[in-house]
Amino acid sequence: MQPSGESAPLPQPMIVTTTENIPDTRVAQTLGQVFGLTVRSRSIGGNIAAALKSLAGGEIKSYVKLNEDARRQALDRMVANAAAMGANAVTMMRFDSTDMGAGRTEIVAYGTARVIVPVTADSGATPVAATSAQG
Repeated sequence: MQPSGESAPLPQPMIVTTTENIPDTRVAQTLGQVFGLTVRSRSIGGNIAAALKSLAGGEIKSYVKLNEDARRQALDRMVANAAAMGANAVTMMRFDSTDMGAGRTEIVAYGTARVIVPVTADSGATPVAATSAQG
């Protein structure tokens, strides 16, 4: 635990994109596949409430939130995996999900971990520092 008043160092920003290439950059190194995985389920009470809602029709907001949270967790785990490999970008990112039965769903985020550098007139040897994820 850190003493109060000190904050943890911020992790290096990570570019995450569904495309193969990132404009104005070049790939310095491809590190390989990277993924983040989570398995989620609803409580029995949540499943009963969702079943009743499905009889009336419409969006089941508790399932929407569950899926959004699961995707975010899988994405965060993938980014942490890529950072641990030394990457500053993940390209060709995708989500996949599998129904595991008994109300359980597996969500995986995966892509290719890479080190990218900006394409500049002078150098191009400095890694890119991203401020937000690309989609």
